[in-house]
Formats: sequence, C-alpha cells, structure tokens
Amino acid sequence: MVEGDADGRETAAQELEQELSKLFGRARSLSLTLAAQVHPGLDGASYSLLVHLGGIGPLRAADMVERTGLDKSTVSRQIARLEELDLIERVADPTDGRARLVQLTELGGARLAEVRADRRKRLRTSLTEWSTPEIEEFSRLLAKLNGDL
Repeated sequence: MVEGDADGRETAAQELEQELSKLFGRARSLSLTLAAQVHPGLDGASYSLLVHLGGIGPLRAADMVERTGLDKSTVSRQIARLEELDLIERVADPTDGRARLVQLTELGGARLAEVRADRRKRLRTSLTEWSTPEIEEFSRLLAKLNGDL
C-alpha cells in the first residue's frame, strides 16, 4: 500500500469513486445508444454479450458463461434474444459434432463493426485535447485498476 496522509487519501478515493460512478453511468447510456444502432430491439445487456462474442469469436454457450461471469440462465436468455434478432447463430463445433458454437451472423458482424467504428470515432473526438503521454498514462492506470479489481 502507498503511504500518505490518511485524510487526503480518503478524499482522493471518494473523488475517484464519484468519477468512476459518472463514467459507468455514461458508459451504460452509450451502450444503450449503440445497442439501438445495432438493432432497435437490442437491450444493453445483450449488446454487451454481442460485443464480447465479437471480440473472442465463436464459442460454446457454457464458455460464454465462464468468460462473462454471468449465470447460465441470463446468458441463455441473451443468446436466444440475439438469435431472434438474427445477430448470432449456433453452428456445429468442428472439433465436436455433438456440440454447438455461438457466433455472429453476417448481419451481426456488420452491424457490430459499424458501431465499433462509431464508438472509436467518439472516443478519438473526446480525446482531441489530450496529449499522447496523457492517453498512455490514463490507459496504464486504468489497466492497473482493472487488474486490481
């Protein structure tokens, strides 16, 4: 633990907590906006699962449960919803014909790519006044926080 003035440390921790709360709220709002861009019937939780799947590729539903930390019934409902919207599909696992993999459909991949491009553009725009070293330091500190959580 880093040494320091206890009152100052508590104040700094409270300020960080407030800023993280604002960030998480804005992230949820942005996720809902982006989800609607993918498909008007897509909710934020299913959008999150879609993004996750888009980042790791085809996998079994049970592996999705393990990777996301969500319970099986939640993942099952979200997968069913994403299938209804034609954003994902189940295909045979080439390594085990009895098993099924969940993967993005062509439509799901295309819509997700559009939204990701929009999300990157928004982030770049919000960072126009930041220097490259500031972006690097923020990224380093955010990675450190994520590693500690």
